[in-house]
Amino acid sequence: MAVTGAGSGIGRELALELCRRGAQVALADLDAASARETQKLCGGSDSVEAFALDVRDPEATMRFADGVIDRFGRVDVLVACAGILHFGSVASTSITDFDTVMRVNYLGIVHAVKAFLPHLLAADRLARIAVMSSAVGLVGAAGNAPYSASKFAIRGFTESLRAELAGTNVAVTCVHPGGIRTPIARAALFAPDVNRTEAIDQFENRVARTDADEAARIILAGIESGRARVLIGADARLADLAARIAGPHYDRIIKAVAELA
Repeated sequence: MAVTGAGSGIGRELALELCRRGAQVALADLDAASARETQKLCGGSDSVEAFALDVRDPEATMRFADGVIDRFGRVDVLVACAGILHFGSVASTSITDFDTVMRVNYLGIVHAVKAFLPHLLAADRLARIAVMSSAVGLVGAAGNAPYSASKFAIRGFTESLRAELAGTNVAVTCVHPGGIRTPIARAALFAPDVNRTEAIDQFENRVARTDADEAARIILAGIESGRARVLIGADARLADLAARIAGPHYDRIIKAVAELA
């Protein structure tokens, strides 16, 4: 199994849970030290290998896939978790930040899928791809346009990929987490007019309501069952329901529920 973004958050918890289940796991993260720390937390066994990887680099991602095959001989599950959060309005956010978020969140997943897909299709068993979208990949959110746009792009990419792979041995799962208790807000990008401390506090104390280890277990259950979509948390389920029943007016439902909370 290969997990990107395994140095912290959901990616780390997925790696730990996979190790507890006896899987062979390749861990990748931009922060090589964090990936090695996850490897240590997994017990440092021979069934776990840590790799440094910038998912924005397609050639590096190809080398990562080749390294996984060289190390373990095969791969039958790819979980693409690498991502970056952003806070700020469209008006105050730089084009550079839009570009960075899209390259990490969306193109990072495209690069991973492109690198691993030939190996997954060649597997002699059922294979799985799971990618991280978000609750804001179901409904847009003010102050999160770069992040939300990247997560909508992931959703569209995944749905197209699933249609293309119908009838093959590869199942595709799109994961839509709501607020998860991880360090993601502390590593986020911030527009110049955003108060960093307040944004982090808002995320960690009002938005993040689901523990990362619980999210990991939900994701793995969805992968194992080959589910097309996995929703994590009441906030993700609300976003999905609001989008389905209210169409372009979903924001009214979300605001009304928020006022009652």
